[in-house]
Amino acid sequence: MSSVGCSEPKVQPLCSNCSFDVAAGHLQGERQSAVCFCRNMGSSSSDMKTVPNSQELMEETGFSAAHLFRLYERFEFLDKDNKGHLRPEDFEAVQELSTNPIRDRIIGSFFPPGQETADFPTFVRILAHFRPTEKSRTRGDQPEPANSSTGKLKFAFQLYDQDRDGKISKDELLQVLRAMLEMQVTEEQLQSMAERAIQEADLDKDKAISFEEFRKTLEKVDTDQKMSSRFMK
Repeated sequence: MSSVGCSEPKVQPLCSNCSFDVAAGHLQGERQSAVCFCRNMGSSSSDMKTVPNSQELMEETGFSAAHLFRLYERFEFLDKDNKGHLRPEDFEAVQELSTNPIRDRIIGSFFPPGQETADFPTFVRILAHFRPTEKSRTRGDQPEPANSSTGKLKFAFQLYDQDRDGKISKDELLQVLRAMLEMQVTEEQLQSMAERAIQEADLDKDKAISFEEFRKTLEKVDTDQKMSSRFMK
């Protein structure tokens, strides 16, 4: 999906510096969803003093100071009541989400089960999944970075696996397909697509797709292209 330029922050269209692409419908090759969470702003060392946990977040996520500051400005824009955290309804200010067929799943990714608010570190850690993969970035014994190929696929997998049981059932796959394609194909066609996708990916024949099966199905997919966040250097 291409991005168009933006100059007016309050309108929040996609900008040329940042596009947040969520590949929904990987298994059937459906369209992607793009959402801009970045505003075109600079930063300075004094600016960074206002950003909570800035050093820790830069080390953990790989975001530069400039990128992190822009995300903080975006977070503050969404946090209109200055609560210090976001609720699902705060994401209504992101215009692209209003017409996104999987908006609830994208928003829900910022709020793990049982958590009703998202603070700034949570906001950044979720968006870190959409940074381009840095193959040269070493982590030693630290956890695999969110923007690794595996990290990106795990995030995409969870967009389907809403009950968090580690499997994508036919019903869960159908929910995504209906959201993406309901006005374009019949229910019979949707059922057929879901059944075919399960059959092709389900190596252990348990009528569901595990993460390993999901990863194998998508092993030739360019995750950077499908799930990316492009920020101004």
